[in-house]
Amino acid sequence: MTVRLEPVGRFPGLRVLAWVGGALYAGRGYTLLRWDQDRTRWRRVASMDPGVGRRLTAAHRLTARLVRDGYHALAGLPDGRLAAVFPGVIGVLTPGALRFLPSCKVPRGTRPLALAATPAGHLFWGEYFDNAERDAVHVYGSTDGGASWQIVYTFPPRTIRHVHGVTYDAHAGCLWVLTGDEGSECQILRVSPDWASVETVLAGGQQTRAVTLVPRADAVYFATDTPSEENHIYRLARDGHLERLCPVAGSSFWGCAVNRALFFSTAVEPSPVNAGPQSVLYGSADERRWNALVRWTRDPWPSRFFQYPNIILPPGENRGDVLAASGLAVRGEDQVTHLWRVHTNA
Repeated sequence: MTVRLEPVGRFPGLRVLAWVGGALYAGRGYTLLRWDQDRTRWRRVASMDPGVGRRLTAAHRLTARLVRDGYHALAGLPDGRLAAVFPGVIGVLTPGALRFLPSCKVPRGTRPLALAATPAGHLFWGEYFDNAERDAVHVYGSTDGGASWQIVYTFPPRTIRHVHGVTYDAHAGCLWVLTGDEGSECQILRVSPDWASVETVLAGGQQTRAVTLVPRADAVYFATDTPSEENHIYRLARDGHLERLCPVAGSSFWGCAVNRALFFSTAVEPSPVNAGPQSVLYGSADERRWNALVRWTRDPWPSRFFQYPNIILPPGENRGDVLAASGLAVRGEDQVTHLWRVHTNA
């Protein structure tokens, strides 16, 4: 089985965020939009007021990249509320409202990398900050839709550097937590939604260092995020069996599923091993054969300041057959969202 992508639309100035309730959301600066599949257009949903300074920087593509403006993650709750990650703050949008309101100031670092929601209406995110001293790292949770937040779990000092991601797994009714960055700090943990059980499933090296995990009924899938070794896509079966599926061109930050097809993308970051200039989108229809479907070349702006070249993929429950992806720091496709209809062929 192979994957073929049929273009549906190309939309400059948009960054995809997540599928929520079968709907695709994207950000344009501090405005949130939802894709109307019937009319193949984007509709404005709400906005967030970041203050005068960030309104100015968000208006220009390069300054927005420089200061990391806009939406960075989005999650939906059963009651219709949306929670989003902005620079330095978590915001919540209540049903019928037109503006996100700040609900939690991020105490360390500029922002978490991911935001997870459970069917019970709980929200979770883990701290992502430089942490050179290896201080304790916290996971924060909210049981009231983002109205209040508490520390639900703490990684003791000198155990991890930071949290890369928290993902809810509807197939197993659990959370997956991904951490980094060196040696035993690289962990994949299975966690009960009440955080009473925290089990380390994989740990100990760069091949267990990941940012995104994609749950499926019989297994979970992840791609590694390491600058010091060749990166790969892995299948972790529900019985704990780990299988290496495919090498990829660089560190992977994003992955998603569309029907039975799986997709992971790679970034371009400084690495003695992964030295290619292109961000690559990989896809598979049968979880075994993987093909490079899209290759976008890095743009000339220094990645240290203007972010790593990447292809952003939206997490969440995609109930259709459309793949969404946004370019970041790549030639001709920076902050451009593409939609493709996914076809699988024998």
